Amino acid sequence: MTAATRKPAAKKPAVRKPAVAMTAPKPEKKPKKEKKADSKVKVVRDSFTMPQTDYELIAELKLKALKAGLHVKKSELLRASLQNLSKLNAAQLKRAISSLEKIKTGRPKKA
Repeated sequence: MTAATRKPAAKKPAVRKPAVAMTAPKPEKKPKKEKKADSKVKVVRDSFTMPQTDYELIAELKLKALKAGLHVKKSELLRASLQNLSKLNAAQLKRAISSLEKIKTGRPKKA
């Protein structure tokens, strides 16, 4: 057989691709969690300077609380003090603050 007498090969039918590409289904969005009223409070770290006598008062107050059967931290004493100061009127607050010893702010020099 010669090339001229050979029968052409039959064409295979073309496979049609779908017009729309197949994509994975989008995951459903989860509903946002609502904040609970009892959710954790953000805490802030800070530093401050105070006279040695005031610092010793913290130790005395801790002992006093311990004798009353209450274990208390320094930060809890300071927070309780702030809560009580916030209940004062302007004149009482002014009197309490003006009775404090004025100190130089900043870190004390190393001895």
